[in-house]
Amino acid sequence: MIKRAHIRQFLAVVETGSFTQAAGRIRVTQPTLSAGIADLERMVGSRLFVRERRHVRLTEAGGRFLPLARELDRNFRAVDSFGVKQEGDWPALKLGVIRSISAPLLRCVLAGLGKAFSIEMVEGSDSELRAALASGRIDVMFGLMRPEDVGEESFAILTEPYVMFVPDDHPLAGKDSVTPEALASQVMVARRSCEILDRTSAFFTRHQVRPRFALRSDSEERCMAMVAAGLGITTAPLSHRQEGVVPLCVAQYDFTRTLGLRADAKWLREDRAAILSAVAQDAAERFAAEGR
Repeated sequence: MIKRAHIRQFLAVVETGSFTQAAGRIRVTQPTLSAGIADLERMVGSRLFVRERRHVRLTEAGGRFLPLARELDRNFRAVDSFGVKQEGDWPALKLGVIRSISAPLLRCVLAGLGKAFSIEMVEGSDSELRAALASGRIDVMFGLMRPEDVGEESFAILTEPYVMFVPDDHPLAGKDSVTPEALASQVMVARRSCEILDRTSAFFTRHQVRPRFALRSDSEERCMAMVAAGLGITTAPLSHRQEGVVPLCVAQYDFTRTLGLRADAKWLREDRAAILSAVAQDAAERFAAEGR
């Protein structure tokens, strides 16, 4: 008989793409996880994963089983919460936020959401939060909007470019634009949470720019503070602009991102959709009014 543990193990492997990472996420040993997946495969009568050298991917049967597993997971969660009423029905909204959202922009969004919902917020990467949204572990995601993210569940907030940030007293601070080669001698600060880190690295390598790095950090606040302090320069979305740093355009570095709210279709109702639409519009206006 398929148990809840089998579903948790299966979804953990799907979402991480790794037996090792999946085991860490659900706090079991890797042999326990492998045995559980093997047990599940015996029960469904098909292999669910192809184990490659550096990655694990779903088989055709695994792809067909995935929506069933997600629905089972939702039902298990519904059973857990059945008849349970916490004081104030907290939380009314489980909100996932990608780590690279700037604090001022997040504040503008929370100012609107906080008027309508009690909020439990979790952070993660784009892929982690998309998986959480698909499995019903969060209700709304504030993050990247891909071209295919259209429909009644999506509410765009803003589109912004990625730029180079330099200290406001930097020799390049007064220029409108520079070539990539002009940055060859600069010391950099690496934002590890950046969604285009690989593409940025490839861009500068293509232009034969191989900078030294003074700092590599997951903390957006620390990275930007260190740029303001003169430790180095960094690429970041324009919404990360703050006191002490100025944006600088780099020729041919034309990456952009669109941010917005995406809701779980099963959580979304007409009244909630109206709230999210108003919050998205209000957040964009608030952010623009602050001169960001």
